[in-house]
Amino acid sequence: MILLLLAASLMQSKPIATISKPFGPFIRSQINPIFERNDKLTFQDPILGKPIKWQGGDVFNPASTVYKGKIYVLPRCEDTSGQGIGSRTSRIGLAESSDGIHFKMHSEPVVYPKHDDQEENEWPGGCEDPRVAATKEGLFVMAYTQWNRKLPRLAIATSRDLKHWTKLCPAFRSAYGGKFMDMATKSASIITEIQGGEQAIAKINGKYWMYWGEQAVYAATSDDLTSWTPVVDAGNNLVPIIKPRPGYFDSELTECGPPAVVTKEGILLFYNGKNAAGPNGDPNYNANSYSAGQLLLSKDNPLEPIGRLAQPFFTPTEPYEKSGQYKDGTVFMEGLSYFKHKWFLYYGCRFPGFGRCFRPYTLKSSSNEPYSRKIH
Repeated sequence: MILLLLAASLMQSKPIATISKPFGPFIRSQINPIFERNDKLTFQDPILGKPIKWQGGDVFNPASTVYKGKIYVLPRCEDTSGQGIGSRTSRIGLAESSDGIHFKMHSEPVVYPKHDDQEENEWPGGCEDPRVAATKEGLFVMAYTQWNRKLPRLAIATSRDLKHWTKLCPAFRSAYGGKFMDMATKSASIITEIQGGEQAIAKINGKYWMYWGEQAVYAATSDDLTSWTPVVDAGNNLVPIIKPRPGYFDSELTECGPPAVVTKEGILLFYNGKNAAGPNGDPNYNANSYSAGQLLLSKDNPLEPIGRLAQPFFTPTEPYEKSGQYKDGTVFMEGLSYFKHKWFLYYGCRFPGFGRCFRPYTLKSSSNEPYSRKIH
């Protein structure tokens, strides 16, 4: 902990440079949306004891990963049990693809509320907004949000086949005597790297790391990928790595996106920036809109940011990204996977008739280094 506190102190004293060019370019897929909401798929809900249309509301905010030569996405799927954000029950589905664009959805969800030791944390709101990363040994680790309509909690689940998941516990349950157990937590990006041509969870200075948070970007470490310890200062307060910036596209929120990636030049974190309404927002973007940002951090000290985009690299421009339930506009990233020598970036948006849909961005380059830009 002494090393972490020292690193945090050093981090706060250094200015963050502006990234001159974002990692990319990414290209919108011509196939869109990947999924429509589906009111024909039913699932026997173990808590209600009856079949429900588990994708009848919305399909959005997907994680992604690679397994046995295919790319898989795990979207958040809402039923029709309520109206408005946060009033339905969410379950996490599974779909597979040979090309990263055309997907086949499995008929039942893979992570959902049931009569288990996490029911109190997950019912009736459900399991939301997954991010998935894998170890080189083939263990898939999901960081997702438990929502009981009282408090969102960041939680961990693991799997060997993406179909059968073991829910472990809220990620911060044991840290500091449970200090953060009853604090709103969500949105975790576990740090990964390219190992033997495949994306896998990385260790830095002997620890696993993840970035997390919505109001700011924070960090946490783990020895086992199950129990996580947030990085705090000498007063046991969370250490923000970056915060929202008045006058910028991320003036309201800086919410972590898909798994971060270690590159030759640093750790690359994609994050979702929300533009504030009023004088603190950036007038070039709609108030309350979500756009995509990038942050570069030191490989030697994951708490030290060394570059940040001043403008988003990806914004809501298409009609389906600026209509429906969220007319202010949203592109919300949660999946990033290296597949067939390309990087696929999956995001959610709101679209009339389809709820929130998502599509990939793909890289033109075959390079396996996801960052090769200079900073100034």
